[in-house]
Amino acid sequence: MTELLAVVTITIFAVISPGPDFAIVSRNSLLTNRQTGALTAIGIALGVFVHVGYTLLGVGILIRQSPVLLEVLRFAGALYLVWLGLTLILSRGKREESEQPERGMSAMEALRMGFLTNALNPKTSVFIISLFLQVVSPATPLAIQIAYGLFISLTHGIWFSLVAVFFSAKTMQRIFAAARHLIDRIFGTILVGFGAALVVTGLGV
Repeated sequence: MTELLAVVTITIFAVISPGPDFAIVSRNSLLTNRQTGALTAIGIALGVFVHVGYTLLGVGILIRQSPVLLEVLRFAGALYLVWLGLTLILSRGKREESEQPERGMSAMEALRMGFLTNALNPKTSVFIISLFLQVVSPATPLAIQIAYGLFISLTHGIWFSLVAVFFSAKTMQRIFAAARHLIDRIFGTILVGFGAALVVTGLGV
């Protein structure tokens, strides 16, 4: 019971802390619609399974004990966030120059964006590896550990679905309607900032 309460408490606090997942769900919900935001949230929940999977397979221990692998993961995640952020920043400018209407995001694009944002997020990787190595006992049955992984994924899905509902509300979209041309640049800058922070941390600056 103590282990379960620890997993639940740590997971909830980790999930609701601001990060790239929050930024991308907020952006997609605010600029498109609730369905796109929810699909992004589902993609994030699916991305969690990547971290849970390699942790349960024992690869998580290797990553934790290998500074090189950890840095590769960190920089891969950082590069993706910087690329995604720059894409958002520059895409708005390109649309304004071409005067073309904004194209909606397909279901697969929303899922893929959410999935990659989480699957390549070193923050989630470190969180899940640390949780299973430091909180979950090695004697805990595999079925229970899998259940913990499902709970972590479900918590991500529920929380970011709530974020999608909030930011896709008509009231929120009306409030930000006049600043739609700035939203991509703002969230793009935030993502670039997250990526840059990961690089700086990795370099020990």
